[in-house]
Amino acid sequence: MRFAVESWAPDFGAPSEGDGMAASDAIVDIAVEVPPDAWAPIDPADRAVGAVESVLFVDGVQRIDARVWVTTDDGLPRLGVCASFGAGAVWCNGTARVVAADVRRAVLCPTQQLDAIVTRHGDYEPRAIKEPGGAAVQEALGQARGDLEARVAIETSSHAGADLMVVDGPLGDRRHIPCAMGYIKAHHVAYLPPAQQAVLGRLGPGERTPLFRIGDRRFRYSWYVRLPGPMSHPAAGLVRCELAGELSLPEAVGLADRATVTLPRFATRPHQDPRAPQNLHPIAGLERELRRRLGDAALLERALRVAAASSS
Repeated sequence: MRFAVESWAPDFGAPSEGDGMAASDAIVDIAVEVPPDAWAPIDPADRAVGAVESVLFVDGVQRIDARVWVTTDDGLPRLGVCASFGAGAVWCNGTARVVAADVRRAVLCPTQQLDAIVTRHGDYEPRAIKEPGGAAVQEALGQARGDLEARVAIETSSHAGADLMVVDGPLGDRRHIPCAMGYIKAHHVAYLPPAQQAVLGRLGPGERTPLFRIGDRRFRYSWYVRLPGPMSHPAAGLVRCELAGELSLPEAVGLADRATVTLPRFATRPHQDPRAPQNLHPIAGLERELRRRLGDAALLERALRVAAASSS
């Protein structure tokens, strides 16, 4: 028997489900850049494509500070959470500099009768959710963080002067930002037929697949890139990228080539990051800075306990 150990730390799950990935129900067109039977790895270096000079990375973090029981006028206790979340941006142009960082706190609970929780170390703004349960809370928290990331992306895009904006995760509502690119580290859905999916295993470091389209009228361009790192298994170092469908095909191909040449220089190594190489250096550094700005979790929990005691 042969086996390979995934480079990602187990605490972060797996970057790919392998053959267990569910087929996407989205409309996918694989003949955008080349015919389906001509799919093969593309090396932009063969086209003398150069890397972009200035890159803006946008990412966010979230943390549950405490689980809380909220009792409102009807006398029914409901389980919610007090959470901190933040978003920021790093501008890389020879050096790396944090150009935006915003931290928010919220109490999320399935009730409309929700007030802010005020503590000596920060206020938790009310965010009512529709359904009880941990999944609904996590979805609402992720949506709040995503909204903050989108706001940071919009605010920084107007003055940072970057040639490429890398937003961590799917492009989503950031599709209207010029030069914005979605960066997806983990893969749980298979977008390609088996013959084209097999091309991913043949990608070398710094190579990409041909572009394909996801969606119908409001589509987005997408492609896979192999980052440099230990090639212990076929899915090692693979990321998927997205561009807005509003771009023309030549514009999308050109930006995909430049991004493919640019990303490898930011790849991490296993001894540097538990999600190497996909968790790029600027993103990892931004996450550390944002977590620092979230504050000490134990201190915030104690503050919440003091506030809870005074409310009873």
